[in-house]
Amino acid sequence: MSIVVTGATGHLGRHVVEQLLEKVPAEGITAVVRDKAKAAHLAERGVKLAVADYNAPETFDGLFAAGDKVLLISGSEVDKDRPAQHQVVIDAAKAAGVALLAYTSAPGALSAALADDHRATEKALLASGLPYSLLRNGWYHENYTENLAPVLQHNAVVAAAGEGRVSSAARADYAAATVAVLTGEGHENTTYELGGDEAWSFVEYAAELSRQTGKEIGYSPVPAETLIGILTGAGLPEPFAAVLAGVDTSIAKGELVVSSGDLSRLAGRPTTPLSEAIAAALKD
Repeated sequence: MSIVVTGATGHLGRHVVEQLLEKVPAEGITAVVRDKAKAAHLAERGVKLAVADYNAPETFDGLFAAGDKVLLISGSEVDKDRPAQHQVVIDAAKAAGVALLAYTSAPGALSAALADDHRATEKALLASGLPYSLLRNGWYHENYTENLAPVLQHNAVVAAAGEGRVSSAARADYAAATVAVLTGEGHENTTYELGGDEAWSFVEYAAELSRQTGKEIGYSPVPAETLIGILTGAGLPEPFAAVLAGVDTSIAKGELVVSSGDLSRLAGRPTTPLSEAIAAALKD
C-alpha cells in the first residue's frame, strides 16, 4: 500500500509530500510527476516516483495498486478539459481498487465558473463508487502574497470583490489537512469545507500591507469588466482574467467565507494568519 500524490511537484503537492515525509516512511509515498528531473530531490530521500500526465491516459495504466490512498490534485491547466483529465485518474483508481481517492475541489458555495470543473469532477468521483474524500479548498493566501509587485508599485489593492471577505489560508495549512486525511482513518466518503480561521476584507488586507511596508496602500474596488481590462493589459489571457474576475464577484457575494472550522480541526492547529503570509512574502 502506498500514499500516491499526483501533481507532486506543484505548488500544493510539494507541501503535501514534505508533510507526508514527517508522518510516514519515504518508501510508502509515491510522487506522480510529469518531469522526473523536478522530483530528483524526492527520489534522493527515498520517495518512489511515477511519471504520468493527465493528458496521456495510458501513463496511468498500472500506476495504482489495491489499497493505495490517492490524492488527486486538480489540474492547473484551466484552458484544458480538466474534468476529462481528472476522469483519467478516477478510472485508473477504480481499476486498481484503491482504498481512498481524495480530490482537491472548491468550496461548495462557490458559483464562479472556476468551480464548474470541480463540480463535474466531484460528480464523476461519486459516480465511480470509489471511497472518496472531497477536500473543498478555499482560497490560498499565496494567491495574493505571491503577486505583491503591482500592489507595491501602485500602492493600491485592486479587486472586483466589493466589501466581500475571504477565508484564505496558507498552502501549508491545506496540505496539513490533506495529510491528516491521507494518513488517518475514517475519512471515506467525506466532504470537508476548508478555509482559514479568520475571514478578511480587502480594506483590511490593504491596511495590513500599509502597516508592514510603511506605505499608504489603499483598496480600489472596481467593476469586474474593469478588472478584466487591467489583467489583460498586464498580459493575462482574457479567458483566465475573466475567471479571476468571476472569483472576485463570488467574493463580493460572500461565497469564499468558510466557517466550518474543518481546516484547523483536520490540521490540528490554527490556520496561518494572513499577516504572517504577508510578512514572509515581503522578506523574499
